[in-house]
Amino acid sequence: MQTSFSLAQLADPNIAESEKILRACVHCGFCTATCPTYVLDGNELDSPRGRIYLIKDMLEHDRPASAEVALHIDRCLSCLACMTTCPSGVHYMHLVDHARDHIERTYRRPLGERLLRTMLATLMPYPRRFRLALVAAIPGKPFALLAQAVGLKRLAAMLRLAPWRGPYRPLAPQFFPAEGPRRKTRVALLAGCVNDLLAPQINAAAIRVLTRSGVEVVVAEGAGCCGSLVHHMGREEQALSQARANIDAWAALVGLDAIVITTSGCGTTVKDYGFMLRTDPAYAQRAGKVATLARDISEYLAGLPLAADQSAPGLVVAYHSACSLQHGQRVTRQPKELLAKLGFQVRDVPDGHLCCGSAGTYNILQPDIARRLRERKVRTIEGLRPDVIAAGNIGCMTQIVAGTKLPAVHTVELIDWATGGPCPRALRAHRSRSTVRPSAAAGKTGGLGVIVA
Repeated sequence: MQTSFSLAQLADPNIAESEKILRACVHCGFCTATCPTYVLDGNELDSPRGRIYLIKDMLEHDRPASAEVALHIDRCLSCLACMTTCPSGVHYMHLVDHARDHIERTYRRPLGERLLRTMLATLMPYPRRFRLALVAAIPGKPFALLAQAVGLKRLAAMLRLAPWRGPYRPLAPQFFPAEGPRRKTRVALLAGCVNDLLAPQINAAAIRVLTRSGVEVVVAEGAGCCGSLVHHMGREEQALSQARANIDAWAALVGLDAIVITTSGCGTTVKDYGFMLRTDPAYAQRAGKVATLARDISEYLAGLPLAADQSAPGLVVAYHSACSLQHGQRVTRQPKELLAKLGFQVRDVPDGHLCCGSAGTYNILQPDIARRLRERKVRTIEGLRPDVIAAGNIGCMTQIVAGTKLPAVHTVELIDWATGGPCPRALRAHRSRSTVRPSAAAGKTGGLGVIVA
């Protein structure tokens, strides 16, 4: 793609990077086939190629974002399926992140939207605040249908996504010693901001698997939100501040071999810290080191000699990776190989490359599109008649479960169970049903039919 940025514009490192990305695009349109929003409606401006044209025009002319540009960029899920598909290697992620930052700085949104975005950015990345918000949402959940009926779709979406039970407490900074012979390996675990409030069993399962394998685990003092939630809302300074806090927290730890992350959306952002802070002389080098240490939990466990516990029941598993895992981190092989190694029979979910509609705060900010994507995903999953859904990302779990009666677990919970840990909580209520309708493929072991998303 030809560009016409001035030399003065190209002196800005962000403009220079975006110009390089724009020039890599050859207009082929392969990205449209895998873009969830384009697949839904066929609107060229809601495809990566269409958004690239809008971004190019806005940045080249150095003008404030218009309502039209904000609309179509806001509709982008940042699922990054287009990057997996692109034959030219267009780094769409960095381009759309730059566009969101430009929109946030130059476009004045309607009052209601400004208030909603400010509320999400002020509450969700901070566990104590968000915990209070989740408690406050419980009495409001019965009114979700009413809110939907009177046109308050975003409020209705927030109420539906909030859990009926009270939130848990976040995981406190602490040290978990290795069990048995130590492997001389030490990792930091990113507890995250939402994960432990909604599903503390995920990090608990990860810690059990790691320590059982001889790995020391540290939850660092001062580490918190990765910055992903606000980064994708265009709040760049807030995101970079959160990234710096994490880098400082992990830099204080000695002898780290890896930074292990159980939420794939967070993992994609942490692995990008080197780029995000490339122009910060005080953090660029340390950010790059952190990015090289970051590992998804399945990616890290693939390098350990895990063995199935004889008491763990066999499972039939259909695997569908979260977008941030398969497209953002390109981690596709390791989870399947882990599950197969531990005796699971792995099946793929059709159209697994298409997003479920979660995408951080997307299912709140764009509830109609998110609902349609969820319905499509749920139809695909339920067509396979599974007993349970599992995901490598808390966002996917929360989104999909809101549209189905099937339970959901994290992939690491299955790995923990298979290697000697407890049966995942969401599966316990379904074990009696599995004895009535066992999977044919699991007949010898009495296992459950399981979907992993």
